[in-house]
Amino acid sequence: MAAKARPLPVLVLADISGSMKEPKEKIDVLNECIRRMLDDFASADVGRGAIHVGVIAFGGAGATEHQRLVPAVEAAWTDMEAFGGTPLGAALRLTRDVLADEAVIPARAFSPTVVLVSDGMPNDDWEEGLDLLLASPRGAKANRLAVAIGGSDMTEPAKAVLRRFVSDESTGVFEAQEVGRIQQYFRWVTVTVTQQARSTRPGVSPVLSPEDLSGFGA
Repeated sequence: MAAKARPLPVLVLADISGSMKEPKEKIDVLNECIRRMLDDFASADVGRGAIHVGVIAFGGAGATEHQRLVPAVEAAWTDMEAFGGTPLGAALRLTRDVLADEAVIPARAFSPTVVLVSDGMPNDDWEEGLDLLLASPRGAKANRLAVAIGGSDMTEPAKAVLRRFVSDESTGVFEAQEVGRIQQYFRWVTVTVTQQARSTRPGVSPVLSPEDLSGFGA
């Protein structure tokens, strides 16, 4: 009997605060990027791994599992709407809980990839939320990536939050000054995670640099 594919979890932490409405294409592009990513993962031939995808949306007064973490082929995407504040701390706590749930992510799963996408400064206790995530076994081992939407329009304190989140200082925070760059970044995430799932060493984080996006068109 063929061995069952081991899950490779991918979680997107999506900022859906009110600032994502202006310009409107920010939330529209983010929705389209995630939809494409789900489609690509669902159709990918990944051999040893089975890519599971979930989306935690944070806006208003809290965070929710907008897309429950499931095999990519089972995901059914509905667009997110932007509103309210930026409760990143709530999203980080929920991320910790999802990663720790062995009914969702079994012990045999590979280390997760967690992608944080935001365009502003959190308005809740994000530091405690981040500490809790990093103190958890899977949160500490996760390949943590971050996208700053707006790039130079974001304040330095807001960028510093994202820099604290990422797991690899050499990768750093990707600054998407133009919304089209968000699409390129998500293509990079899709390709590198798919390569990771196909690898003979899928526990190793992707080695491609997000600074070199020339091969990952929108």
